[in-house]
Amino acid sequence: MKVSEIMTTEVVTVAPSTSVQEAARLMRDADIGDVVIAEEGRPLGILTDRDIAVRVVARGLNPSQARVGDFMSTNLFTGSPSQDVEEAADLMGQQQIRRLPIVDKGRLVGIVSLGDIAVDMEAAGIEAHSPAGEALEDISKPAEPKLEAIHM
Repeated sequence: MKVSEIMTTEVVTVAPSTSVQEAARLMRDADIGDVVIAEEGRPLGILTDRDIAVRVVARGLNPSQARVGDFMSTNLFTGSPSQDVEEAADLMGQQQIRRLPIVDKGRLVGIVSLGDIAVDMEAAGIEAHSPAGEALEDISKPAEPKLEAIHM
């Protein structure tokens, strides 16, 4: 099965100058956990709901003044529409990422999430005990809380 068969093609994108508050509003309205930061259809980075919580809110910054371009993850791994789903799942597992923007000729054409792959794992022929299946399982495991770092 190819990535093009399971990817979401309606990707919410914003410009780097968009406020974090506006990005969060878009996430809420679209019921999604990320926005892709793009210029002229070319992805520059990604901002997740977790990025907002950890990089902006937890630092006491004003989300209406903070710009997504300053807080986005720029180490962007991408896939292609013609890529096998199992190959995309392997990449996501290796890089410990939950979302993979899909690019064709440098332009954003979709996005695949861990959830998309998990739902279509059986249809894609990914066995639960295959490297891709195990990678997806590893991504899904919650991290151990670092409670010793919290001092109240």
